[in-house]
Amino acid sequence: MAQELPRKKNTLPLLGGLGAALALMYTLGNCARGASTIETEESGGDTIDVALEYSPLSFYQYDDTLGGYNYDLLRLLARDHGIVFKYHPVTAVSKPLEKVASGKYDLLVADVPTTTELKEQYTLLEPVLLDKQVLVQRKDENGRVKIKSQLDLADDTLWVVNGSSIESRINNLAKEIGSDIHVKHEDEYGAEQLFIMTALGEINNAVVNERVARELAKEYPNVDISTNISFTQFQSWITGKNQTELADSINKWLVDLKKTDEYQKLVEKYFQK
Repeated sequence: MAQELPRKKNTLPLLGGLGAALALMYTLGNCARGASTIETEESGGDTIDVALEYSPLSFYQYDDTLGGYNYDLLRLLARDHGIVFKYHPVTAVSKPLEKVASGKYDLLVADVPTTTELKEQYTLLEPVLLDKQVLVQRKDENGRVKIKSQLDLADDTLWVVNGSSIESRINNLAKEIGSDIHVKHEDEYGAEQLFIMTALGEINNAVVNERVARELAKEYPNVDISTNISFTQFQSWITGKNQTELADSINKWLVDLKKTDEYQKLVEKYFQK
């Protein structure tokens, strides 16, 4: 059974950045007619409803504008192909995945690694990047960590975002080391918040994508992210099994976009700093 994350007063400021970003997205969306809008209800016609994860990788706020690798990719597709995207910002992926399956959302754009389980239930699109999962844990006052290898995870507890395919990797890892690894689920918050709550001592250990962890670790030197939980995996956007035409179109657009200098500049901007 999924367990809720403990709430403490110092976690409340984490929601401020999300609220500010959502407000800004709404403003920008209304100004960018024919490119994107922000709404809470699904739309119809040719508009594509996108569940877009708020994270250091997918999209975030800096100064008075929005950025993020996935967000910028979507903007390029909207510009080049005349698409109207309606963004539905999310912090966790479990409920958005359900809405993709039911057809309420056309597309989930998030930090989601490709797994066999996801392929069985959804259509995973052309990979947009490579990533892997890492353990997030605090260092002690001497800079040492409790968990030095995957074997040290025996009978330990790890927090993951509910609905994340990371849990299947942890279950496989438990079989590999021949011991239980207990998993607790966070239903409301995303990977960024799990990282920060680990840094603040509200939870002990979490598992998130390395690219997210690497960005946040710059601000939290008391956190260690050196223990890998998975091998490098493809990251893909997700659509429903019945969205064949949409999947074919976006796959072609992404393949074509990857051949451009503009795409290479985007990769350099976010991953080769």
